[in-house]
Amino acid sequence: MTAQHPAPQAAFRALADPTRREIIALLARSEMTIAQLSDRFPMTRAAVKKHLSILQDGGLIEVQPRGRERINRLHPDGLRPVIDWIARLDAAWDDRLTALQTAIAKETR
Repeated sequence: MTAQHPAPQAAFRALADPTRREIIALLARSEMTIAQLSDRFPMTRAAVKKHLSILQDGGLIEVQPRGRERINRLHPDGLRPVIDWIARLDAAWDDRLTALQTAIAKETR
């Protein structure tokens, strides 16, 4: 696991909160500053900054300083650990369902 791909637990933690999921949805449309995001939520700027820190720790967003502002944007490959984790589960279920299908076919012969 590289620094670019944090453990899926950090991404799942970041995704667990509905406010953070809404922030992700907003950033999917456009990069935004903390001030721009704060205007969209009934919470303090410090609370929004905490949510952004958790999203950054989860590898889901990137923060780029630009002058006095910090620009928040989605990390292009941020969901990769989650997608990979789900794909492993999906493959395991496929194997189990194939085995069940085989067993049922043998029983009906």
